[in-house]
Amino acid sequence: MTGPARKKKPPFGMPRHIVLLATPEGWRHSVTTTDGALVCGRLAGLPADAGPARARAAATALLTGLCREFHGTEIDVAWQPPGAPDSLTGRIVPLPAPSAG
Repeated sequence: MTGPARKKKPPFGMPRHIVLLATPEGWRHSVTTTDGALVCGRLAGLPADAGPARARAAATALLTGLCREFHGTEIDVAWQPPGAPDSLTGRIVPLPAPSAG
């Protein structure tokens, strides 16, 4: 006998903020989550010499896919004006669920 399908817990909390840093090896990201975790890594598939606009676009696509897959939530990233060309910060903004109708 099987019970109702259990919802699998996401491997990390809902992303809240992101920081991107340009390094000689490529763009790195650090994401803070609502549960206090920090998820870090490299923006894969992006050349090391990619500019800030491409890094923002790649990070937004990464976060959008992760939030959709693991949290069932659509998001946007509100990027702060750059303080330096090699450091970018953004706030993850959950979007309202579309209304049925």
